[in-house]
Amino acid sequence: MSKILEKKELVPNIYELLVAAPRIARKTRPGQFVVVMADEQGERIPLTIADFDRDRGTVTLVLMVVGTSSKKIARISVGESMAAIIGPLGVASEIEKLDTVVMVAGGVGTAPVYPIARGFKEAGVRVISIQGARSKDLLFWTDRLAAVSDRHVITTDDGSAGIKGLVTEPLRELLEKDADKKIGAVYAIGPAIMMKFCCKTTEPFGVKTVASLNTIMIDGTGMCGGCRVDVGGTTRFTCVDGPEFDGHQVDWDMLLARQKIYEKEEACSLERYIETIEA
Repeated sequence: MSKILEKKELVPNIYELLVAAPRIARKTRPGQFVVVMADEQGERIPLTIADFDRDRGTVTLVLMVVGTSSKKIARISVGESMAAIIGPLGVASEIEKLDTVVMVAGGVGTAPVYPIARGFKEAGVRVISIQGARSKDLLFWTDRLAAVSDRHVITTDDGSAGIKGLVTEPLRELLEKDADKKIGAVYAIGPAIMMKFCCKTTEPFGVKTVASLNTIMIDGTGMCGGCRVDVGGTTRFTCVDGPEFDGHQVDWDMLLARQKIYEKEEACSLERYIETIEA
């Protein structure tokens, strides 16, 4: 049982949870995740560890409510506990000694980007972060991400904050201006469609691009097979082989198609759960 110490709604339907988990906090490294269960009858779902404090023995999880299980977790009150939390899981990010790294965060992807950006910053790497959202009211952790970045760029689809446009536009500009080839890697984390086009943007420049596919994981142990992805013609499992992969090798079209397989069932489950709690 892992007690929720703090909870707040960052933006509509996105919650930040501070959870007491000293053993996990001691071993966590950037890029890893946990598997949680809201209750004993609930399903196992993976959540990226957005922050960790070894001294306090806490981990921070950022949760976007999209289905039944995420809604159940968001309804847990401060002082109450989740039925289970297991981790840290997954292969940690490789914090290389680079000159410059560009971190691209889309929407809720800001949460998993943050600890990786901090890891690079602490290693003495110059960090440029590009943070995007549909509108100003969907941006969160801008101060946190800016604090671990040498340069922080904000984009919004509607122009309500920062640059009007997609994250790929400032990314392309940075790559075009990088005459000395100082950008050693690009990390893209967010919706799959965003990651796909970030990878397409960097590919002509030959810059290593890492995509975190945490959004396609299900049980987090490699047993269900739901997170399998084609990387360079080889089937890989995101939860045990990743969640980070070479974005230029990922079959994005297959990944995007597979994400839609259970849309109707997921919607039905959420509808029935809402009917239950409102009855």
